[in-house]
Formats: sequence, C-alpha cells, structure tokens
Amino acid sequence: MSYPQLKLDNQLCFRLYTASRLVTASYTPFFKQYGITYPQYLVLMLLWEQDNRIISDITERLHLETNTVTPLLQRMEKLGLIVRQKSQADSRQRIVSLTGEGRRLKEQIKEVPNCLAREIVAKGMSVEELQALVPLLDKFIDIVSKPRE
Repeated sequence: MSYPQLKLDNQLCFRLYTASRLVTASYTPFFKQYGITYPQYLVLMLLWEQDNRIISDITERLHLETNTVTPLLQRMEKLGLIVRQKSQADSRQRIVSLTGEGRRLKEQIKEVPNCLAREIVAKGMSVEELQALVPLLDKFIDIVSKPRE
C-alpha cells in the first residue's frame, strides 16, 4: 500500500472505536434485565455519585452534546428513573434528580462492573493489565479533550 497511514490496522482510532463498541455490547445483557441502556447507566452513575445535577454538568462529564443527552433523559424520565425540573436559581437550567426507582436500581446493578471485569480476566487479560489501562485511558482522554491550539 502506498499510504500505510491509511491502512485500517494502523489506526489507533479504529482500535478505540472497536473497544468502545465491544465493551458497550458486553454490558447490554446485564442491563437488558433492568430495561436500561449503557448511556442511561452512565447518567445513573453520575446521579448516584451526586444527585440533582444540572444538564450541562451531565453533558460535560459524559463528553456528550446536549442534543444527545436531552432525548436520553426524556426516555429515562418516561421509565420513572429520573425527574427534570427547572432550577430555582436559574430558570434556564434544568436539574436532573433520581426518583426512588432510580435510587433502588443502584443496589440491583452494583455488581455489573465486576461481572464485566471477571469476564475480561477469564478471557485472558490479567487484573494488572486491566488496571493499567485506566490511567493510560484517563491521560489519553485528557489530552484528546483539550482544545486545539
């Protein structure tokens, strides 16, 4: 090939994209029984860490656009997991809060991350290798998310 930089197997972005898709797909069977999706799980985790978040905080933390998060939140509200209310401090902002059902789901779903980690280790990656990925990916995300100069 005259342009090796255009070969699919030479692309870091393709590896990251594939890893993301496969991890998300691996979570699907776990979440199916609770009627949620992986992106909804991410929102729930944020709210379990700190309830009553403004939508812009959720979009920023998840590295998503408002037009992606808004329909996601609407579906979660229909499922009875969250409520959205106008902020009393700033009526332009919406506060997202867990419902009782959203809080109860935390207890039911708490072992899901461990299930996936056990599957990965059982398939051949050591716990140490898995743990080493976290700081590398954090550094990568931090660098890639910085605005271009």
